[in-house]
Parts: sequence; structure tokens; C-alpha cells
Amino acid sequence: MAGGLVAAWAMNRFQAVWNIPFPGPSRSKHPWGENEAAKEQDDTTVKTASAISEKVFGHRLTEKEKRVAGTAVHYLFGTLVGGLYGGVAERFPKVTHGGGLPFGTVFWLTADETAVPLLGLSKPPTQYPMSVHLYAFLSHLVFGAVAETARKAVRDRL
Repeated sequence: MAGGLVAAWAMNRFQAVWNIPFPGPSRSKHPWGENEAAKEQDDTTVKTASAISEKVFGHRLTEKEKRVAGTAVHYLFGTLVGGLYGGVAERFPKVTHGGGLPFGTVFWLTADETAVPLLGLSKPPTQYPMSVHLYAFLSHLVFGAVAETARKAVRDRL
């Protein structure tokens, strides 16, 4: 789980650096990113947080709460996915081959390209330019590589 938390942070840092030379909403649909100009990008975590707040607690989030809750959803999801990866890696060590890059690829395909659109949190993948898919794919490769590096570091200390 620690690896997922660190990987979520690293993914955000990667996206912040990416958005320096490539700013703007047309560059990203990634659900966990930080590009303030890309409101649709931020909407995925905010939509998730808002749905949870309204359905579970009967509370409509304020704009300030949305920002905090969206960030919390990003880190919670990254932590949980990292924990799942770590558990699978313990049972099936072959999933760690490739330094976390295959994991990042599968995470991108299942989360960004499949689950997020199916849940209505983004448009279908066919409605985004290839540059958006590349950005999301590279972001998930960073997540996977950092998750594996952190998992291995923690595992080696045990």
C-alpha cells in the first residue's frame, strides 16, 4: 500500500512536469492529474468524491470540499491499487517482471480506458486525441514503475 501511495504522488509530479510544456485541457483526461486548466481531468476524482459524499453521507460537497475530496480519492485509489499489486506480487512474483511497467499498462487499460468511461466519469476513449492517451499511458507507467520500486524496497527490508 505504501508503494501505491508513493506511486500516486510520483504520478502527480510527472503530470505537473508534463503540463509545463503542454498545458491546457486538450492534453489530458487523466482522472488523477493536477492540470488546473483541465477541469474535465480533475472532474473524475471530484465526481467520484461527490457521488460518495451524496450517496453515503447525504452531503453535497462545497467547491473547497471538492478539491480536498478529489485529492483524497486520488491518493486512496492509488494506495489501494498499490496494495492490490503488492499482494498479487507476493503470490505471483512474475507480475513484477518488467519493473512495474506491465502493471502500469494494465492499470491504464483497466482504469483509464475502461472503468472510468464505463462509470460515466469521462467520455469514451475514442473521443480523445492520441496525445491524451499517450499522456495517461505514460502517467500509469510512472505509477507502475514507482509502485514496483517502492514494493521491492519495502519487501527487501522485511
